[in-house]
Amino acid sequence: MRPVEGIEARLLAAEGIELKSKVYTDAQNRERRRRWRECLYESLPTDYISGVILYHESLIDFQLAPTLTNRGIIPGVRADTDAHPLPISPLEPATQGLDDLLPRLQAAYKAGARFSKWRAPILCNSSTLPTQAALEIQAESLARFAAISQQAGLVPIVEPDVDFAEDADLKKSVEVHVKIISLIYTRCAAYGVLLEGSLIKPSFPQPGLKHPSRSATPVEAIGLATATALARSVPVAVPGVVFLSGGLSDSDAVKYLNAVNSVVNKAPVGSPLSLSRLPNLTFSFGRGLQGGAMCKWVRDDETGAKQAFEARAKACWLAAKGEL
Repeated sequence: MRPVEGIEARLLAAEGIELKSKVYTDAQNRERRRRWRECLYESLPTDYISGVILYHESLIDFQLAPTLTNRGIIPGVRADTDAHPLPISPLEPATQGLDDLLPRLQAAYKAGARFSKWRAPILCNSSTLPTQAALEIQAESLARFAAISQQAGLVPIVEPDVDFAEDADLKKSVEVHVKIISLIYTRCAAYGVLLEGSLIKPSFPQPGLKHPSRSATPVEAIGLATATALARSVPVAVPGVVFLSGGLSDSDAVKYLNAVNSVVNKAPVGSPLSLSRLPNLTFSFGRGLQGGAMCKWVRDDETGAKQAFEARAKACWLAAKGEL
């Protein structure tokens, strides 16, 4: 027997909740994972949620895609696997999963998935990170993933996740976002990726947690920095941006999303940064949606979990319109 683990344990830890007395067998843990996901999928508010990214276990083992499609929600699948240290720069990760990607995505399509996503973490600090090698290998893996995903009949979501745990300032964060996104689309062009049939899932440019300006940076500055980075790097053919919440709190993720949409809504047509030409800027949050609901669910309050999830989803939906 062992304690609660996986995404449930991580979400609870993020909320400051420990269930030290709870122990489960492997079979019980598996059933709890299945039931938690089924609980959410059966009650997702379709006014605010249009798609869900499933893990392989949910899609293939638990066969939960029909639970979503029957409600008009599009199932997707996580395509990347574990990361390994980059040999030339061991502190930086390189994402794995390309070798057997096509058959895995073909199986995902058969199981009901219609889109896929690949996360590429990018370390960022005020000095040496990220290295050019790390940027290039992550851009290459994202572009190859996108091409293979489209080969399997799935819409690819490329996810450059720029880290904010260190001491980079906002300017450095913007520079890194522009550089990695530009590299991704250069490689996508080389692999013949149909940009109109793809999405991007970036992080929000922001000062690192260890930078002195972190607490003093207003959300309006984050919004402008984010819109600026996207205007400089995302091709006009890309139809949508779906932000990740990463390690942000629920409230910060929603505030940042609302801020960038507010900036774009106010931008005059033909502005120098061309902010008005940006595509839809919405959300693809995991932790940023589930935290409050999980806290209710682990206390056997399924009704409360569903209500908490719907409230969070509505807040994200309003932020995606800049109306929060």
